[in-house]
Amino acid sequence: MRLRFLFALIPALMLAACAAPGGYYSGQRGYGPPQDGYARCHDCGVVEKIDRVYGERGSSGGGAILGGIIGGIVGNQIGSGSGRAAATAAGAIAGGMVGNNAERNASSAPWYELYIRMDDGRRIVVSQRDLNGVREGAYIHISNGRAYLR
Repeated sequence: MRLRFLFALIPALMLAACAAPGGYYSGQRGYGPPQDGYARCHDCGVVEKIDRVYGERGSSGGGAILGGIIGGIVGNQIGSGSGRAAATAAGAIAGGMVGNNAERNASSAPWYELYIRMDDGRRIVVSQRDLNGVREGAYIHISNGRAYLR
């Protein structure tokens, strides 16, 4: 009976010795436990890929409206009588154009989408305007929806 148990136990132990530790994908670049002494955490992971994304050069009209209001107020401070009405109208038009261009430029600025494999196995995508030193393969920490170097 013991001999039969021993013959069943030896192959099981041999298979267990071949298993990868901790469920990591240790054969792929950038995965596995950090080798630099950082402990695993719920909000930490490795950046797999970074995509640079450009916005469409459109606007919602909110910048034009706000710029028009501000331009009208400034224009109203200039002149008196019918000159004041003309300055108000000119200020509103100029402010609207400036506000629309400002909104269009702000929405067309590039941002980055970071594809991250978290320590617990999840995969997430974080979008942010700047990288702050984050690069592919970097070990990062997510805080307030942004990726920071760890």
